[in-house]
Amino acid sequence: MQSIAPAGVRVKVTPMHGGQGYVCPIDIPAYKAAEHGFEVAFGKKPLAARRGGSIPIISSFEQILGVKTILMGFGLEKNAIHSPNESMDLEVWENGIVAVTEFYKALSSTL
Repeated sequence: MQSIAPAGVRVKVTPMHGGQGYVCPIDIPAYKAAEHGFEVAFGKKPLAARRGGSIPIISSFEQILGVKTILMGFGLEKNAIHSPNESMDLEVWENGIVAVTEFYKALSSTL
């Protein structure tokens, strides 16, 4: 940061918080249930894209509680997430509700 700061600008970086990375296994029953939910709702099996996010508590769930977390994202690139013009198509929103419902149905059958 200092190397690109304009002349006369002092830079001080103070780490405030952070979290460990988390990778969800794609061979566990909960992931398979989520995969099923997406397939029912959207008509296609999802691709495990392994894209990152910043939810630091997720790795803590695994470390402290000993459980895996399933993250089901419904945003598209065009949604401009976290920007002033963030949006989501109503059809995707409605299909997301179906996907989560189907996820819980499929997951409950594995317990």
